[in-house]
Amino acid sequence: MVTQGQLKEAVLWKKDGDNKTDCFLCNWHCSISPGKTGRCFVRRNIEGTLYSLNYDKVCAANPDPIEKKPLFHFQPGSRSFSIAAPGCNFRCEFCQNWQISQMPLEGQIDGQALTPQLIVKATVQSQCKSIAYTYTEPTIFMELCAETGKLAKEKGLANVFVSNGFMTIEAVDFVKDWLNGINIDLKAFTEDYYKRLCKARLQPVLDTIEYIAKNTDIWLEITTLIVPGENDSDEELKQMADFLVSRAGADVPWHISRFFPQYHYTDSVPTPIETMQKAYSVGKEAGLKYIYLGNVAGGGYEDTVCPGCGEVLIQRSGYYITKNKIKDSRCPACSQKIPGYQL
Repeated sequence: MVTQGQLKEAVLWKKDGDNKTDCFLCNWHCSISPGKTGRCFVRRNIEGTLYSLNYDKVCAANPDPIEKKPLFHFQPGSRSFSIAAPGCNFRCEFCQNWQISQMPLEGQIDGQALTPQLIVKATVQSQCKSIAYTYTEPTIFMELCAETGKLAKEKGLANVFVSNGFMTIEAVDFVKDWLNGINIDLKAFTEDYYKRLCKARLQPVLDTIEYIAKNTDIWLEITTLIVPGENDSDEELKQMADFLVSRAGADVPWHISRFFPQYHYTDSVPTPIETMQKAYSVGKEAGLKYIYLGNVAGGGYEDTVCPGCGEVLIQRSGYYITKNKIKDSRCPACSQKIPGYQL
């Protein structure tokens, strides 16, 4: 990759006729004319070369509990240095980080120039065990992710994405040598939902989940935000759970998150607790072994329980662990192996 002033040449693109650039970073596969940007608004064709506009625009950088990602089977109890750059390739009506994810739509790409070396140094100084590329869609600042991720790996640090899963197979192959974990949002199980509420498509997300699960060593967890009246029917919840069991495996952790109105989607009520409990039961009946309810206080719904004997192995309070009994990735009571990354 080469630089032009403050710009960084993009990854995962090729030249086309008439000085156009074909981007295959995500599944929009944008064909970008000179002077124009793709759907993410942060990759621009400049005289026939595709550049990243947000490589040196870090808009968030701070340590977080890894459980906040959420990743529950990945270095539990550790902290992850979390960074983001502005932009996204989705337009979710209920985005919780819309101030930074949708910033480029308003013609702004603001942030601080933090080199991969500085990010890794900050990670070590803050005693984090990993770097999380999160808050916005990490795919759209892939150039910074890749350079930072490779350096982090050299220093013995792990790397995780929190992603909408709209990346191409080529992008998955691009990251698989240095990316250790990923949480993918499976927002719903209908194309209508993705089209209306996210201005996106479902099938590429399903393809990404299956490809990561079956063709890489990247640890995978899934999150679904349950929006009342939109993706909470018994049928749709069963379809999601069945898909996860058959394509990602029964061991994949499923985080079911409670919705609260925000951004453009405010004409709704928070997800009823009964709906959350129903989704939990549907997932269990489908055969998923590890299901967690987010934004639901109490009830032990965020605890990791041994599927073999029922022993509570990891007890959580909010984003923090109050007890961890797992020894050598196994339940101490029945020796059941508990899947994950450095449990």
